Amino acid sequence: MFEHKNLTRQEARDVLLNISDGLYNDAQLSAFMTVFLMRSITLDELTGFRDALLERRHPVDMGDVKAIDIVGTGGDGKNTFNISTATCFVVAGTGRKVVKHGNYGASSVSGASNVLEQHGVKFTNDMDRLHKSLDESGVCYLHAPFFSPALKSVAPVRKALGVRNFFNMLGPLVNPTLPKHQLLGVYNLKLMRLYNYIAQKEGINCTVVHSLDGYDEISLTSPFKVASGYGERVYLPEELGFAKASQDDLYGGETVEDAAKIFDAVLADRATEQQKNCVVANAAFAITTLEPEIALPTAIAEAREAISSGRAAERFHRFVEINS
Repeated sequence: MFEHKNLTRQEARDVLLNISDGLYNDAQLSAFMTVFLMRSITLDELTGFRDALLERRHPVDMGDVKAIDIVGTGGDGKNTFNISTATCFVVAGTGRKVVKHGNYGASSVSGASNVLEQHGVKFTNDMDRLHKSLDESGVCYLHAPFFSPALKSVAPVRKALGVRNFFNMLGPLVNPTLPKHQLLGVYNLKLMRLYNYIAQKEGINCTVVHSLDGYDEISLTSPFKVASGYGERVYLPEELGFAKASQDDLYGGETVEDAAKIFDAVLADRATEQQKNCVVANAAFAITTLEPEIALPTAIAEAREAISSGRAAERFHRFVEINS
């Protein structure tokens, strides 16, 4: 790799299996991860890494429930509040189901696991509790290290590096339930194409989103691109009825506590319009991914109503009760 050669799909799979088995030391791991900051990952490499993680995962069977995973790659360097996690509970507030796969932040202050833990959530791989959480709150949360041993083994190195690495790219591809529906945010257009290709190949109904100023979600700070099995399109915030936001509007703060306060304010309908709009926009595209027959303006209205009616907050409070 230092000679600028690519790994085959099989080589990538073998490396990840070895990482999962703890065969490399931290220095070797950090050197390996750093290569992918200097060049783009190939389709074969990403697919081979995914093969290994899925091969070693602890599978989760949620039955035939129609559910969506809502997740960003992270690593966009924007340090936003927990937009995709808040989006999950807004979607649940509309009566739909979400099976989210997430982790601690490696290159940001507050990942999904950080903000949930801040509220007293205790992560679990107990199937009864996971089913109860999905049934009664509309959201089931799968803390990645509990289900993918390789993700657990590299966590300290990822945190120490503090920069984006290829594990950011892998997290959204290895939800142990193998969801058939996904809203996936990516930090660049090359990754959008890779994910779109893998989703179509694997038969996943996936909507991939990227804000053109670099956010791994619909930030409303710029035009944003949406890719799915139905094609690709660039949207302007204004054409969907949203005012344009600034980077400061979405800033998550210096600590997990700061991010958690904004998260709570969004669900309680006490946040700024820009903070709420960002979550509403992402929720709307999640709704239309699950139910393509629903028009986008209708989905936006449903997401807004989930917040204003208090149902999003109710879903979150029930989720915390079940998972504490």
